[in-house]
Amino acid sequence: MEKLLWLCLLLGFLSKSHFVGAQLQDQTTLSAINKELSVPGWGNKSSDYCSWPGITCGYNHSMVIKLDLSHHELRGNVSLISELKGLKWLDLSYNNFHGSIPSTFGNLSELEFLDLYLNKFEGSIPPELGNLRNLRTLNLSNNLLVGEIPDELKGLKRLKDFHISSNRLSGYIPFWVGNLTNLRVFTAYENNLGGKIPDNLGSISELQLLNLHSNKLEGPIPKSIFGLGKLQVLILTQNNLSGEIPEDIGNCTGLSSIRIGNNGFTGTIPRGVGNISSLTYFEANDNNLSGEIVSEFAHCSNLTLLNLASNGFTGTIPPELGKLMNLQELILSGNSLFGDIPESILGCKNLNKLDLSNNRINGTIPVDICNMSRLQYLLLGQNSIRGEIPHQIGSCGKLLELQMGSNYLTGTIPSEIGHIKNLQIALNLSFNHLHGALPAELGKLDKLVSLDVSNNQLSGNIPSALKGMLSLIEVNFSNNLFNGPVPVFVPFQKSPNSSFVGNKGLCGEPLDSLCGNADSLDQQSHHKVSYRIILAVIGSGLTVFLSVTIVVLLFMMREKQERQAKAAAGIEEEVVNNRPTIIAGNVFVDNLRQAIDLEAVVKATMKDSNKLISGTFSTVYKAVMPSGLILAVKRLKSMDRTIIHHQHKMIKELERLSKLCHDNLERPIGFVIYEDVALLLHQYLPNGTLAQLLHETAKQPDYEPDWPTRLSIAIGVAEGLAFLHHVAIIHLDISSVNVFLDANFRPLVGEIEISKLLDPSRGTASISAVAGSFGYIPPEYAYTMQVTAPGNVYSYGVVLLEILTTRLPVDDAFGEGVDLVKWVQTAPARGETPEQILDAKLSTVSFGWRKEMLAALKVALLCTDSTSAKRPKMKQVVEMLQEIKQNS
Repeated sequence: MEKLLWLCLLLGFLSKSHFVGAQLQDQTTLSAINKELSVPGWGNKSSDYCSWPGITCGYNHSMVIKLDLSHHELRGNVSLISELKGLKWLDLSYNNFHGSIPSTFGNLSELEFLDLYLNKFEGSIPPELGNLRNLRTLNLSNNLLVGEIPDELKGLKRLKDFHISSNRLSGYIPFWVGNLTNLRVFTAYENNLGGKIPDNLGSISELQLLNLHSNKLEGPIPKSIFGLGKLQVLILTQNNLSGEIPEDIGNCTGLSSIRIGNNGFTGTIPRGVGNISSLTYFEANDNNLSGEIVSEFAHCSNLTLLNLASNGFTGTIPPELGKLMNLQELILSGNSLFGDIPESILGCKNLNKLDLSNNRINGTIPVDICNMSRLQYLLLGQNSIRGEIPHQIGSCGKLLELQMGSNYLTGTIPSEIGHIKNLQIALNLSFNHLHGALPAELGKLDKLVSLDVSNNQLSGNIPSALKGMLSLIEVNFSNNLFNGPVPVFVPFQKSPNSSFVGNKGLCGEPLDSLCGNADSLDQQSHHKVSYRIILAVIGSGLTVFLSVTIVVLLFMMREKQERQAKAAAGIEEEVVNNRPTIIAGNVFVDNLRQAIDLEAVVKATMKDSNKLISGTFSTVYKAVMPSGLILAVKRLKSMDRTIIHHQHKMIKELERLSKLCHDNLERPIGFVIYEDVALLLHQYLPNGTLAQLLHETAKQPDYEPDWPTRLSIAIGVAEGLAFLHHVAIIHLDISSVNVFLDANFRPLVGEIEISKLLDPSRGTASISAVAGSFGYIPPEYAYTMQVTAPGNVYSYGVVLLEILTTRLPVDDAFGEGVDLVKWVQTAPARGETPEQILDAKLSTVSFGWRKEMLAALKVALLCTDSTSAKRPKMKQVVEMLQEIKQNS
């Protein structure tokens, strides 16, 4: 008995010693990790590491079991984490870790959760991760990983969530992935994976989400994916897949999203699709599918999008689709459908896009087409539609785009179209058999950008009332029976000759034919009267201008005398009495709060001498704090009083943006609101903006050409924008003025707050200016008035051209109406080589520099393609530029 008691005491002592030893080991390891990574909040207030942010300890403050260092913009060596032997949860996502994933992570035998998402880990996936037998979640997405998926990972039998998307992985999807019995989610999209999808995938696991889009996969969709009927999301777009859609797809009644577009699928759509009651998205566009569109889609009552564009479907549009009360987009363009537009479709009350273009539809336009009160896009072009345009079309009050070109429409153009006040993208009635006069009521469409009525039998004068189309950019009246003079209207006179040709009776600019003598005399008389009026106006204006100038000069002289008198009397100019009241303000960075004086911030923005730059949406001031800290303070424009009513929303957005972790983004460190003014606080960057570097510093006599620095700046800006797009933020004003350079010429993309604070659809105030700076705005913006990710790519392309040419985006030297993009694109027509476009101070330094610059020029031209769909994504731009740098 005594021996047993001693044995228990000995075991207890050893256990306690092991426990204390483990604690000391973890504390030592965490201190070393903090020294390497400088984790915010660690070790500042307490020596109890279990209370440090992101750390969770086990029962009774034993070993560390959870380490969450996500969203901290950390960098450094993370291999020390492998010493935390009790770790079950490790989250390093949303940081800036480089280098290889430590193979020693494979020693964390207790690990159940490993998340390395959105870092810059490179190299291959360590096969040692296959030792993590308890792992449930593995997320390696959005890194720079290469090579194949190692076979050693087949030992992860408990794996439920497996994410390896948005890397550079090659090879194929291993067969053993289908043997992971617990697998529920598998994402490997945006890689270079080839081969076939394993035919056992989903056969024994309860697979719920499979996303493999944007790879090089071939072969059919395995039937096994639908075997157990558990699949909820299937995304296979943009691959080289072929074969037929398996009939077994109908087994998965819980499927909500099927996206298989941009492949080579053949055959028909299985009728079993009607069994999928949860279906909300069905996209199978750009394939080789054939047969009829199955009416069984009508059983999918939750369907909101049906996209079968660019296939080989024949037959008529199933009238049963009219039962889909939740349908928002019906896209059937680019097929061989014929017959009528079913009246039943008008019952889809939530439909906002109906695209039946490029088919063989030969019926008439339903009179009650506007019963779909939410309709914004009606695209019926390139069909065989006959009959007249119904006058009821004027009731489609929300239409943004109306395409009816290339049909067999007859009758006159209804004047009621002028009632569609929101029509802005395009009105296309070309290539029909319309006759009669052009309705003057079209002049009420003051938002319309493109008008095309060419190739009809329209007659009479072009109404002068069309001058009310204030947003018009593109117009085409050609090949009709119009006569008389072309109204004097800038969009008409700036249009090419081809927009008016084919009208024998039409005269005036931009046509070469002059109007008749009588008209010429009247015109000369009109010009004489106009000149007299102009001279009178100029004379009156000069008189007023001189009077005002004299008054202002007298006032300034008086003020100067008063200031001199005050200075002589020792009176200091007092502005304290007029100091505005601060409504709200905060500093997001703890260790800067004591160093920043908000009243000093406000005072600094009231002096023009502190002004640094003025952009589209803000003016930036330099503010020196009493503590000696220097800030860059951004005063937002177009705020009005709206900012006061939404300040809580604004503050919440700013706090969120201040936590964005990326090396190439300028984040707000605080804000001040007073009266109707909003000030955003940023770190002061001594090297100014990219615009100043390119267009001021580069012109100095002592300027030393440095292409590697410019390339690094280009890559940094691209990486910053790619990150913004990844977190669903679209920049409103990309320009070289909004790229700031720190002491090491590291670029930081500024004005990221504007997309949230001034976006008219989501923000706190309205935009009075055009979204973007002149010369950087993508061509499609004129039509859509929408700021998009492809539009951001175009603007970035202009910045890249600036970097390569050291030219301004808009320059009189290019010629009238020509910007930097057009100047570069038309170089071959001028007989200039690409080398003549580049900045000679850089390209002539070395053959290597010139080679890299020519490669970057190709990237810039891709980015500035006039067709937005052809532009690369920012992530691809980053990859292309990094490849240029690596190959140097």
